[in-house]
Amino acid sequence: MKRLCNGCILAARQRGILGSCPFCRTKVPADDASELEMIQKRVHKKDAEAMKVLGDKYFSGDLGLAKDVSRAIELWTEAAELGSVEAHNELGIVYYNGNGVEENKSSSIHHWQQAAMKGHVQSRHNLGVVEHDDNGNYELAVQHWMISAKMGYEKSLNGIKEMFKEGHATKAHKGIG
Repeated sequence: MKRLCNGCILAARQRGILGSCPFCRTKVPADDASELEMIQKRVHKKDAEAMKVLGDKYFSGDLGLAKDVSRAIELWTEAAELGSVEAHNELGIVYYNGNGVEENKSSSIHHWQQAAMKGHVQSRHNLGVVEHDDNGNYELAVQHWMISAKMGYEKSLNGIKEMFKEGHATKAHKGIG
């Protein structure tokens, strides 16, 4: 389960091949059982993105699977070890909020840092939220949000705007003004 950018999706739509995989040309599954089987085949081949997707399905109870947060975390952990930044982000979210697991801020920060270092914009934003809301470190929050805002993440830009209004950010901050 490779990830596609929006440009690739648009190109596939324009070529009329949106109903099949742009990589292998396999038809997109028509039902939940077929989709689950397709994902599981990729999981058995140690495809990190497939593991992340299957983790999502267990977390939400989709495709006829019983909701199983611990199985989702197992899959996301293995996917993260195989390099999935999306899995790192999901682990950060569940550990930060204590969604089905014991809240563990240090684990959430670790996973968001791993993803952010590989360019995951939402994880970078989340690190800014931790610094702003939990630690009161406005300087570091601005730094994280500047990086993600430059990557086009609007929530980070809005966070910086709010910090200006609150007087926690000034034009003296690097890259602002």
